[in-house]
Amino acid sequence: MIRTVSSCRLRYSIISPRILRYSSVAEAMSERRRGFERLFTDDADPWRFDTSRYEHDKREATMRALGQRRFGRAVEIGCATGALTAQLATVCDELLGLDLSETALAHARARLAETPNVRLMRGEVPGDWPEGTWDLMVFSEVLYFLSAEEIAEVSRLAHRTLDAQGMCLLVNWTGPNDLPVDGRHAVEIFRTAAPWAQDETRPAPRYRIDRFTRS
Repeated sequence: MIRTVSSCRLRYSIISPRILRYSSVAEAMSERRRGFERLFTDDADPWRFDTSRYEHDKREATMRALGQRRFGRAVEIGCATGALTAQLATVCDELLGLDLSETALAHARARLAETPNVRLMRGEVPGDWPEGTWDLMVFSEVLYFLSAEEIAEVSRLAHRTLDAQGMCLLVNWTGPNDLPVDGRHAVEIFRTAAPWAQDETRPAPRYRIDRFTRS
């Protein structure tokens, strides 16, 4: 079965084959940005972040995977409407949420208006990689929307900017999708593109959580 929560995967597939035909990364990123802007304009909560049991349980598992640590500077790539961001903020001194959809970020800003340690920014990786070094990086169900080449570049950037004692957390849907890269393949590309140490893998029936540190 293909995961199509609220038909989002199918709607996204309308643009993903076109991305592969573009001659430049910039053109592909621009089209992807337009696609996600349409997605969140049509439906404020397209993946049912706030009502889905799957999403709720996945967020709880993600927080458990962080252990009992507190983090100084953290970044969440693909924060969407801020559902996970709100929970991450409780264990971070400073948290940057990055997303390519301004519509999604508007919902995140409303949700996080009373959360002063969170900053939200529009951007798309790898091209808009945030400056600085990070104690925690979180990629929750975002990597497989990128091409294999983009995932590899994101991995290298993440490794380069993660603090020596930092943690990088990947969360990926493991069922079939209609995109060029699936969740398992995305993790493998990420793992092999830079000299990561894979600290832990936590499999679940429909997703996996992988924790990396710098080797």
